[in-house]
Amino acid sequence: MVNDRRQRLRALLTQDNQHGPGSRLRRICDICVAELKVSGAGATVLTKVGDDGTHHHRGLIHASNAVSARLEDLQLTVGEGPCVQAFATGGPVLVPDLAATYIRWPAFASAAAELGVAAVFSFPLQVGAARLGSLDLYRDRPGPLTSGRLADALILADWATAAVIEQIDGHNTSDISWMADSHVEIHQAVGMVKIQLDVTTEVALLRLRGHAFTTGVPLAQVAKQVVTRTLRFDPDNEPA
Repeated sequence: MVNDRRQRLRALLTQDNQHGPGSRLRRICDICVAELKVSGAGATVLTKVGDDGTHHHRGLIHASNAVSARLEDLQLTVGEGPCVQAFATGGPVLVPDLAATYIRWPAFASAAAELGVAAVFSFPLQVGAARLGSLDLYRDRPGPLTSGRLADALILADWATAAVIEQIDGHNTSDISWMADSHVEIHQAVGMVKIQLDVTTEVALLRLRGHAFTTGVPLAQVAKQVVTRTLRFDPDNEPA
């Protein structure tokens, strides 16, 4: 049965004429949407951003639609949610009814509901004990994945892991040049805020996240404002 599933999904994956790990990851997300009957799919990867190389930041690799991209950005901003937990625990996090998680993830659940998200399913991208990121699926209506679709999701998560490994091969862990442009700007903005406030990288990232959360502006957009110098963080006042 598992081999049959792999063969069917492999046939769908090879229908794509484009080549390379980036296009393969996009195709995997497309297959997730079509075969698992979800509304959108996205993948994130972890990169090192700390001054001592021990702290990390999640960055978007691909999102199948605008809501998926915003959902990933939301979890980056508030620092909680299914993808954060999937990475922390190394196991799938299945949330068939997001409305039941307000106590568990108050900031994430309320904001995700405003995006029209009703269910979320997150799968860690990992090799052994090494965790690279997560594959995140959402639905605009509540309901669990069937056992068959859950099995398919686990297979697709394994293939997404392989695509991520191939994509980051040859890059330093702090090199984010191959990631989505909006999240490259987050790293650039962190560096600028660090200088503006004379703080550590970690504190600068927290300030960016805090401003994004309190203003309701996506973290990527706040970063863009900092990079284009329309937003500056003042050590004595709120951002100007």
